[in-house]
Amino acid sequence: MEEEASRFDDHAFVPMVSLEMNVAMFKSQWQFCDEITEYLSDLLGQGHSDPARYSNFLSVAANELVELAFRATNERGKIRFSLSRNATFNRLRIAFPCDEEFRRKHIKVGSSEIGHGLDNGSGHLVTKPDDALLSNLATILGAAIRIERDGEDGIEIIADFPSAEDFQ
Repeated sequence: MEEEASRFDDHAFVPMVSLEMNVAMFKSQWQFCDEITEYLSDLLGQGHSDPARYSNFLSVAANELVELAFRATNERGKIRFSLSRNATFNRLRIAFPCDEEFRRKHIKVGSSEIGHGLDNGSGHLVTKPDDALLSNLATILGAAIRIERDGEDGIEIIADFPSAEDFQ
């Protein structure tokens, strides 16, 4: 459990890249989801013995997170994507403005975590349709996905993917 909590400590991570876009521009074309996902996945694959395999596998999860942001964000403000890395995890962060109803549905007290090995009785899992998909992705990838409040009108999705290439 202590290891799980430390996975969200940004001090242990080295920044790789960040991208910020106007939400209206991001939402103007669905294809931005694929383009951003491809860019982020290619970066995540760097430094692996089989970069294409790692990138392709993680692009499924990254694409779901980017598409969730596309569907959930409102038309104002900025959306931010960032990647960072430590010795054992690659972290993807997506922060975007959304309406209060969406935030309430996806954030319980404090924050919500969807992670490998967590069960539905933990009290920290979110059980909405989007999150059921994210929970499945987290289990398949051995990842931890956390949803937090970001400022007054936004949320941030934080996903930690293991650097190991031992996907099943």
